[in-house]
Amino acid sequence: MRNLAEKWAVVPDWQQAAIVVPGLTIRSMVGLSQYLVSGNLDAWSRASGVPAKGVGAFGKAEGERYAAQVARDRMLVVSANPLDIQPAWHGEGFGVTVVSAGLQVFEAEGAATAELIARATTLDPSAGSSSAALSFAGANAVVYRHGDKLRIHVDRGLATYLWTWMETAANNIAAAAKG
Repeated sequence: MRNLAEKWAVVPDWQQAAIVVPGLTIRSMVGLSQYLVSGNLDAWSRASGVPAKGVGAFGKAEGERYAAQVARDRMLVVSANPLDIQPAWHGEGFGVTVVSAGLQVFEAEGAATAELIARATTLDPSAGSSSAALSFAGANAVVYRHGDKLRIHVDRGLATYLWTWMETAANNIAAAAKG
């Protein structure tokens, strides 16, 4: 019997995974609490203390608790610590779903981050967008800045594909910089 598993890329150890080339460092992030919040975002904001409007594509989020807008009535809320609100439908008109296990987060930094963005999407990062959900290297992702770093949330099932793509892109960027 043929071993079809050999056709699949090996899943990196996300605890240690890093891509480092001159001008660009990409790391896998672990330990963030992630929630999908849908419905009445004003009611969510009153109950949670998180703003009712999240950052859009390439927008700048700050702090240990923030949100990225993914649709008119939906946000991805990210926190360094678990939130004190129950995952469920709430009578105030919003639902909270824990998605931490379903999304892998990557963080990119360095002077070549703009080149990585240019290779990954046709969106102009300076133009922004009201939604942080976009196609990034062919995968649906939520993309924004946290401080001076780029954060990318992708379905865990696509994380190895995106990681492999970013490794190739980073190596191509480094080779092009050498001349």
